[in-house]
Amino acid sequence: MADRPSSSFFPYKYETYDLPNGLRAILIPMEGSGLVAYYTIVRTGSRDEVEPGRSGFAHFFEHMMFRGTKRYPADVYDRMVTEMGADANAYTTDDYTCYYLVVSRENLERVMDLESDRFQNLSYDEISFKTEAGAVYGEYRKSRVNPWAVLYEAMLNTAFDKHTYKHTTIGFEEDIKNMPTGYEYSLSFFKRFYRPDNVVLLIVGDLDVEATKKLIDRYYGNWEKGYVPPRIPREPKQRGERVKEVSYRGKTLPIVAVAYKGDAFDPDNRMVAAAYILGNLAFGQTSDIYKKLVIREQKVQFIQGDFGFHRDPKLLTIFTMVKKDEDIPYVRQEIDRTIDRFKTELVDVDRLEREKKHTRYSFLMGLDTPDNVASRLARFVALTADLDAIERLHENISRLTPEDIRAAAQRYFVKAHRTVIILKGEK
Repeated sequence: MADRPSSSFFPYKYETYDLPNGLRAILIPMEGSGLVAYYTIVRTGSRDEVEPGRSGFAHFFEHMMFRGTKRYPADVYDRMVTEMGADANAYTTDDYTCYYLVVSRENLERVMDLESDRFQNLSYDEISFKTEAGAVYGEYRKSRVNPWAVLYEAMLNTAFDKHTYKHTTIGFEEDIKNMPTGYEYSLSFFKRFYRPDNVVLLIVGDLDVEATKKLIDRYYGNWEKGYVPPRIPREPKQRGERVKEVSYRGKTLPIVAVAYKGDAFDPDNRMVAAAYILGNLAFGQTSDIYKKLVIREQKVQFIQGDFGFHRDPKLLTIFTMVKKDEDIPYVRQEIDRTIDRFKTELVDVDRLEREKKHTRYSFLMGLDTPDNVASRLARFVALTADLDAIERLHENISRLTPEDIRAAAQRYFVKAHRTVIILKGEK
């Protein structure tokens, strides 16, 4: 519970406060704004849906959490949030579920009362459950009009065999269809995953740390722990390239995704840090391939790398939207040439230093309001339950050399570990 001093990278002091029941709160005071961002991070996402036929429940439960409690039914909760001038919202990812509000500092206790109540005493009947299940299936069907949703679903389903990353956050369609029959299962899901020892409060803004800790004791201290981590299936090593062409029922330019297996997030793993920088160096807006394909030749609408962080090994993906079908082989060839170059050549030292500085300052420049700070930190908190990982990651990045970038390219850009998805629309 010691105060964490402002570090050489993260610009704010913060304190980590742990309750005996396992609940962790990370408190970041930002004096003067008059606002507080209140984030409740449940370290459960679609990754944790290990039971066959039950994919999509983490996202589904995001919906159910707004159904209210006996003390504060949904309409009362909504009215109180509106009266505070706030907007209660949430989102679900592969690795976590996040609930958040931004309120004036004088409403902090009121928010804590509301949020602690629904996280401990959520109440809904089977009729409400079935209604929400139908709404989730409608959300899935609506997503099918988006070619990116179709592409991403196919990419995960093709790239993974055993791990729960095989399905998207919203889940497999058949599982979503069957959700209305899962009322009893939903109650068990809440009891298993919505426990204090699986939750982190991230409270950022104009707050008194000691007073906030007393409120946390009062409103969360009696929440009974009981989280048991699920046994996530290990993904077997991929033995060969997988290529799939996907048809989209609608008009769209062709989309190509080239995805390689990565590693789990570890702020101390130099290859994880190098891969993150590699994605921008090889496929970002300052990259040679971007300048060639997007600007000079205008063969593609864009090209970018998505080399993000995940709790378990997931994908390092290159996305591009090609303007003409006949240019797909050429674009794929250019991607392969770029990959081969980074596997064999050393990146220019000055360019690497510029990219490292850009990564550092783009992160720091986004830490300007309580809400922006909390939103930028949420994934790191979900992955590690701490903020030390941010300091260690950026320290790791600052020490990267051209040899590290080449080693990361050699480690991850392995053709046998690659999945290629090509999506085409109707003519």
